[in-house]
Amino acid sequence: MIGELKDTSIKLKRIFIETQLSKELEPLNKLANNIWWSWNQEAIELFSSIAPERFVELNYNPLALLKELDTETSGRLMSDKSFLQKLKKVEKDFDAYMKVKPANGSPKIAYFSMEYGLHISLKLYSGGLGVLAGDYLKEASDDNSNMIAVGLLYRYGYFTQGISIHGDQVHNYPPQEFTKLPIEPVRTAKDEWLKIAIDLPGRQVFAKIWQLNVGRVPLYLLDTDFDENSWEDRTLTHQLYGGDNDHRLKQEILLGIGGIRVLTALGIEADIYHCNEGHAAFNGLERLKDYVQKNSLSNPEALETVRSTSLFTTHTPVPAGHDYFQEDQLRTYLHGYVTGMGMSWEDFMALGRKDRHNIHEQFSMSHLAIRMSQEVNGVSKLHGLVSQNMFKVLYPGYTALESHIGYVTNSVHYPTWIAPEWNELYIDTFGTSFLRDQANKAYWRKIQQVPDKKIMEIRRLLKRRLLDFVREKIQADFTKRGDSPRVIFDITKKLDENALVFGFARRFATYKRAHLLFSNTERLAELVNNPSRPVIFLFAGKAHPADGGGQGLIRHILNISKQPEFQGKIIFLENYNMEMAKLLVQGVDVWLNTPTRPLEASGTSGMKAALNGVMNFSVLDGWWAEGYRDDAGWALPLERTFAEQNLQDELDAESIYNILEQHIIPTYYQQDADGISAPWVQYIKNIIAEVAPDFTMQRMLHDYYDRFYLKLFERGNQLRAKKFAAAIEIAHWKEKMTQAWDAIEVVDAEIMDTDNHALPSGKAFEASIKVFLGNLKPEEVGMEVVFYKRKSEDELVPQFVHEMSVKNRNGHTATYTCKLDPKVSGVYEYGFRIFPKHPLLAHRQDLNLVHWV
Repeated sequence: MIGELKDTSIKLKRIFIETQLSKELEPLNKLANNIWWSWNQEAIELFSSIAPERFVELNYNPLALLKELDTETSGRLMSDKSFLQKLKKVEKDFDAYMKVKPANGSPKIAYFSMEYGLHISLKLYSGGLGVLAGDYLKEASDDNSNMIAVGLLYRYGYFTQGISIHGDQVHNYPPQEFTKLPIEPVRTAKDEWLKIAIDLPGRQVFAKIWQLNVGRVPLYLLDTDFDENSWEDRTLTHQLYGGDNDHRLKQEILLGIGGIRVLTALGIEADIYHCNEGHAAFNGLERLKDYVQKNSLSNPEALETVRSTSLFTTHTPVPAGHDYFQEDQLRTYLHGYVTGMGMSWEDFMALGRKDRHNIHEQFSMSHLAIRMSQEVNGVSKLHGLVSQNMFKVLYPGYTALESHIGYVTNSVHYPTWIAPEWNELYIDTFGTSFLRDQANKAYWRKIQQVPDKKIMEIRRLLKRRLLDFVREKIQADFTKRGDSPRVIFDITKKLDENALVFGFARRFATYKRAHLLFSNTERLAELVNNPSRPVIFLFAGKAHPADGGGQGLIRHILNISKQPEFQGKIIFLENYNMEMAKLLVQGVDVWLNTPTRPLEASGTSGMKAALNGVMNFSVLDGWWAEGYRDDAGWALPLERTFAEQNLQDELDAESIYNILEQHIIPTYYQQDADGISAPWVQYIKNIIAEVAPDFTMQRMLHDYYDRFYLKLFERGNQLRAKKFAAAIEIAHWKEKMTQAWDAIEVVDAEIMDTDNHALPSGKAFEASIKVFLGNLKPEEVGMEVVFYKRKSEDELVPQFVHEMSVKNRNGHTATYTCKLDPKVSGVYEYGFRIFPKHPLLAHRQDLNLVHWV
């Protein structure tokens, strides 16, 4: 073949024979060019019916299917009245859906993310972060939010996983064919392909802009892989999370700075800018520069304006998981850019450091994002607390629990992840109105009325579908890697549809602790090989190419799965993706998750399982710390027993075996003559009724509006009104307060001698403190008494805070007093905190100046 290609005696030209659909079939193109079809069951069935097997082979990509449609197939479809009727119905539904526009006056939200998991055919994601972002855009579309999104268009995306005969992970990077993706070039008024440029050392890098329609939400994607750029710069949009740290920095410059330039070129000025992780944090710098250059604001004034409309969502529970860059790196790529912002280099570096004076400290993208954003949130209640603790170093003078950092618990897009059979049952049982009121448990509790037999019919059907897929995949993958036919036969024949099936599928990182189940292989062998109570464990997931530990875990599981006692009982499925995930979360009986506490920021796969009546067995970490009920799943405790992780792993492994042997397996096999376990079905009904509705993406989107978007919308309008009058006012006031703050000092204090005397219960606690304020007014300076309970040497828990009154003013001094009944007893620690006050401050850490008395 190679010789033929190089044979100069053969002269060939390339021709592209483009499929031309008839007028009756042309709506197929319209539907295929909006990813809306992927969460509309009728549209999915419509495309699948054209050529079911080929549709699967093409990764469920309708555009790829249509582009190879031959005249014979077109003719068959044209003469199929039933098909044409379905097509008209789906087109009508789509047109009606797209006609609905956001409400007038609703805030326009610009959402930035490095990855988007929208569909298996779009290689724009690696894992949970991207799938969450994809689900979010879908729900924003369904909820008719006024949202646009920005990301990068990858030529190769994240790797496709292969497994060698020896159990090694193989990284493959097949390119995407852009002509077969639902993307269109964005055109200028002159009908030219829209391009933007960013400056890198000694050159400009250009990016073409594509548009991918996610229902009603446009997603703008930047692409540098074309001839106007050098090869090095073309690779910026080749791989997701590929390359070295310099490459990552350039990608983040492209996403953040380039992303804002895309919106500017399109004439889009959003009301709120939402960074999904710190990768896009440079977008705040570009916005700041625009305010300085186009609106003649000073740097502090521009910073106030940017912050008032910015939200940063962090997904990472440990400092090491955030992006850091060396100062020399940043100087190479951004020194000239920073100069144009009206900001000194030192001030810029301080935005990404804990200590502005520590020149050896690396620059944190998360610290930059926090300092450029008024609002910050974690992605579960527990992760919100973890984030408060992780970033408390940025807010000296306050304990972690006093931080303004909030949370919105991640969730999942119902139409994407629900099995069609469950969806049909839910609509029949709950009524169609629940689809637009998904968090209302009054609907979901009607599942208790459904007969147990009907519940188990659906569960068995979905398990059968999953195990059919597993058989086919084992046959294909094992054959490809050279396993013997005998091994393939032995494994597939052991896939018992009556077995209790567990699923463990996620990114293979060491903190996920996939190894816990294999801590005692003798005990595990007894557990899975009981002929009267068969058990199967299905594993899937990718390890990052640079994560040797994660790849080692995959190899370990594969080696165990080859042992005779575990063949067909422990199975690793290669190349985990969104379509496999659907089958797993819909088809297994129990979803297993064993992360190291508290390193699971949220997790969403278990939520998808819950929607489909699948039990969760997990550590009380991330979302399960909120979702767990003892009548709807099982849990390992949140609290650590041992500081040493190896000892904690041993204890958790023992707990897993005990819960499996004593609770989960006996409950499942407590079956009547029809093979139905009434206690098990009750667990299913409970997780559907009481857990699933709390973790739908509709609830999550509404939480973002209630907790952050509407607040930012109001404040952003306030600061921008009347030619930025409020932004200018608060910036100047902050500068005045910062300069005058160190002059504040206590002149006199009358406080009870609590070192030597107890405060009798019921008696008022009184204090009077005279403070020199310099040129500041008393209304600009507040004082409060704060009572804490000490939890450990390093942790104080606030009990109550009482702001003191200004009793006397005399020249440059003011006297602050309090008289209060604590209404508690016991040992407490207290102090007096002086802080700045202004009606325009968004929250206490908006100007983090503190004096403790």
